[in-house]
This record gives sequence, C-alpha cells and structure tokens, in this order.
Amino acid sequence: MTFDAERRLTLRRVARWIVAGGAIAASLPLLAQQPAQQPLTTAQLKPDVYWVSGGGGNSGVIVGSTGVVIVDAKTTPESGKDLLAQVAKITSKPITHVILTHSDGDHVNGLASFPAGLTIIAHENNKKEQEAAIDAGGRGAPPADRLPTQLVSTVREATTIDGVKFELLHWAPAHTSGDLVVYLPDQKIVFTGDIIATNRPDPLIHLEKGGSSEGWITTTKGIAGLDADKFVPGHGDVQTKADIQARLQAAQDKRDKIVAMIKDGKSLDDVKAALGEAQAAAPPPPPPGAGRGQPPGPGAGRGGGGGFASFTEVVYQELKK
Repeated sequence: MTFDAERRLTLRRVARWIVAGGAIAASLPLLAQQPAQQPLTTAQLKPDVYWVSGGGGNSGVIVGSTGVVIVDAKTTPESGKDLLAQVAKITSKPITHVILTHSDGDHVNGLASFPAGLTIIAHENNKKEQEAAIDAGGRGAPPADRLPTQLVSTVREATTIDGVKFELLHWAPAHTSGDLVVYLPDQKIVFTGDIIATNRPDPLIHLEKGGSSEGWITTTKGIAGLDADKFVPGHGDVQTKADIQARLQAAQDKRDKIVAMIKDGKSLDDVKAALGEAQAAAPPPPPPGAGRGQPPGPGAGRGGGGGFASFTEVVYQELKK
C-alpha cells in the first residue's frame, strides 16, 4: 500500500470515529433522560411482612396463613414478573390479593404479569382514574383486565385477609383523588403510597387526578397519627414517625407562607422568588398517560420538568381559582 493510500485509509477511519463519537455524544442526553430500571431488593420489616424496592414504586408483601397480599405491583410487565419472583423466594404460598395505594402506572402496570382471578382492592376513585387512562389510550395505560375488583369508599375500612388485620384509609384527595393508605395495626407498619415519596423534597400533587395540597396535609396528619413505627413510602427508604412529622411540618409551613403571600396579592413569580425557587419556563404538557398511567419523569413535582406542577404552583393554582 502506498503512503497516499494508507493516509487516505487512515483519514477515513478517523472520520468514522468522529461520526461514531458524535452519535454517542448526541445520544447521551437521551440516555440520561431514561430512568434506569433498578433491580428489585427485598427487605423484611416484621415476621411475614416485607417491602420490595426497585422496578417502580415500593411494594409490600404480607404473608398470611394460606396466601399472600401484595401492596402495589411495579411499573411494567417485566418488573411485575420480577416482583413475583421475589415473592417466590419468600414463600410458596399463592398471591390472592393486591391492594393499590393509587392509580399511577409505576404502582399498577406490573399487574399485567400477575395471575388472573386475584382480588384487587383500591379506592373507588382509583378505579375511575384507571378507566379514564384506558379510555385515553396511549403508552402507560393500565392493563384493562386487571382493574380493581373490590372498592373502598369510606374513610376507614377495617378488614381481615387470611388472618392478617388491615385498615384501609382515605382521609381526603392528596397525591391523587384515589389514594389509599394501608395500615397493619398489629405490626405497626404503614404503606403510604406516593403521599410520602422521599425522592423529592416537596409533596407531588397530581392536579390532573384531583389531588389536593390541603388534602395532602389532612392525609399526612392522619398518617402521622397512626400507632406505627415503620412507614414504607411510595419511593425511598422506610421512614420513622419523626420523619413523617418533619415532612408534614415542612409542607405545612411552606403552604402557610404561600397562602399568606397570595393574600397579600403576590404573583406566582413573586411567591417563587420569595421561596428561593428558580424561575423556569412553563413545563411542556405531560406526555400521553402521564399522571394517569406513566410514572413521573425526571424533575416531576418540582416545576419546569416532567410536566407536573411543583407544590408551590399547586397551592397557588388551588387558591387562585
């Protein structure tokens, strides 16, 4: 090969490397926007009570005398299968019941891989929200053949499933209009759903699902008042009662400040500036199914990202109606 031919070949290789490198660099922001699917991890809370993190929202596993009750079912059919595999490591007893804390896809859509014929318990508004998501269609819609089969419509419903005492609680619309808090009084354990989610500093309220900041305060007061010492949030690590009380106080203080500023005629920009929140461009509308079937994207609940309003924006919108 002549020097010129070798030089031309080398230049072509360099050009291909540059193109390939540019394509990789261009893809990095897109890859960064995709939430990594965390492997599932199971930890024991009390005898026969476990929580499973990863694969979406946290799940609960409660082993009864002959069967298993699951609290929330992960995000996708694949993570739903992974959850079933985790349960099989704990016990050979069959899953008989699923309790849903709310209708978001990262807590519901894994049901697609669950056996048919289960009793699926949820608040009545949860079912309405899932039906609305199915009607809207698109990516993230819940599995139509795994809708709730047993509905809760009261503030407190006490029930015993397979020898285990449960209290299912709904004080008010909070994260959504169909929240359900799952309380095990004998074990002093609470599954809060996304009413408590420690992956963001402020409460995330789905206005598009009838959530309410005032209802969040009422509900979290109810949670903090339960005789419990372990609180499994919708996202994040297990919390203590002191953790719940601190989160409640911080949200109450912030809401009180916003209310006072609105009474003084302050604009939303004024309120954000006073609270030290960055002024961001208006977020794009949520993608199809977001807030109905899909889990929130990066930045959701903080304003300016994920298509969801921040806690400050929610309070402002509620009080300026």
